[in-house]
Amino acid sequence: MKTHRPFLIFVLASLAACGEPAQEPSPPGGPPPQVESALLPTFVIRGEPVSRTSLADRMEALGVPGVSVAVLLDGEIAWARGYGLADLESERPVTTRTLFQAASISKPVAALAALQLVQEGRVALDADVNRYLTGWRVPANAFTEEAPVTLRGLLTHRAGLGVSGFPGYGPEEAVPDPAGVLDGRGNTDPVRVVLPPGERWRYSGGGYTVMQQLVADVRGAPFAELMRRRVLDPLGMVRSTYEQPIPPQRQDDIATGYRPDGIPVPGGWHTYPEQAAAGLWTTPSELALYAAEVQRAWSGDSTRVLDGVLAREMLTPDQDDWGLGPGISEDGRRFRHGGSNQGFRSTFSAAIDGDDGVFVMTNSDAGSPLANEIAITVAEAYGWSGPGPAERIPVELPADVRERYVGTYVVAERDIEFEVELEERGLWLTWQGERTVLWPSGDATFFDVEDGREVRFSWEPDGVEMTLGTLRATRVPR
Repeated sequence: MKTHRPFLIFVLASLAACGEPAQEPSPPGGPPPQVESALLPTFVIRGEPVSRTSLADRMEALGVPGVSVAVLLDGEIAWARGYGLADLESERPVTTRTLFQAASISKPVAALAALQLVQEGRVALDADVNRYLTGWRVPANAFTEEAPVTLRGLLTHRAGLGVSGFPGYGPEEAVPDPAGVLDGRGNTDPVRVVLPPGERWRYSGGGYTVMQQLVADVRGAPFAELMRRRVLDPLGMVRSTYEQPIPPQRQDDIATGYRPDGIPVPGGWHTYPEQAAAGLWTTPSELALYAAEVQRAWSGDSTRVLDGVLAREMLTPDQDDWGLGPGISEDGRRFRHGGSNQGFRSTFSAAIDGDDGVFVMTNSDAGSPLANEIAITVAEAYGWSGPGPAERIPVELPADVRERYVGTYVVAERDIEFEVELEERGLWLTWQGERTVLWPSGDATFFDVEDGREVRFSWEPDGVEMTLGTLRATRVPR
């Protein structure tokens, strides 16, 4: 088994030096020792020993320059720490005040602004959003004839809308306004209804951009200004902002985003006019303030941003384990979300009927496994219900069955090519000279022994298809 950067994480991040902890005055206490010396992995293989690694070694192995962590206990920030560097060139350290792009964690925070409109009776959760939109409207088609797009559908990713995510805009690129994004005048497809609304879950950053437009239209003000006045300031998130691009005067302590190979994102970070979906700049400590307020609203102890009725509806899982903004996990015991922007990866998990939580932000495309490992280790240290390592259960699969998947696979539109070969127990998967082992977990499912990510094979009309994360590759006819 290899010891360098996990293969699938490297592949997916590519397509999408740690010093001493930078200390700052923080609440009493500090991290449990295993957070810095013995991180748990994101997955375990049944029957195999569990290896633990130090935070510094893990940052070096993954190539993550900096990470920031905050932990909520008893409704208060118990401790917060920055590790490594916010910027490699200047050697500026990460502190607890360093701003990171929250990426998709922007969504559950932004959802509060939409739910406030529901609370005021100005928007109905299950009404056609075109009743409220004025600056842009959801185009009608055959799917909208079956059912309308609703705010509930937007918040739970069941509105049937396309465009899952956004790449953002570099320093030399023209940035469209939100309506331009929705009509495809930027670097993504137009946001359109591609499934009957309500039929099934389909993650859509495009849907949250529709929600952003709705909030701005109903309130009659720019979205970032509304978020500042109605959500961020009331929560005490005074350093956080949805301004895109972030103004120069706010750039006093910002993390530079990095690729998996340590090359900085051009300009340091991308601009996201899709503010509700991906545009929040914040810190783990300020995300903890968001979670703590949601917990207090859920328990009926606060109505500062949202009342208890809507807070409970917000955190009630639907059939897809999704709430009105956050995902719901651990059998309905925790709310959570992850984030993935150019050069930034983050995660958080917090109790619903409780007052704890963990919040982790990194400045690297390779930061997702580290963020998850820290969250898992914190949960273990405090005896929480989760998050926890996933378990992978290998099975014995005859060579003649595995042989069916051998060949060259291509993602034509991305000019990506993979090679799949037989291995003693599973399969070899190779991309650009990087090679990893896949062990079978079923007749057509395998997992990467380094990072636990699943690889699935299926028989389609065009031939054998291999799915890795969001990538779908088709085998070249033999």
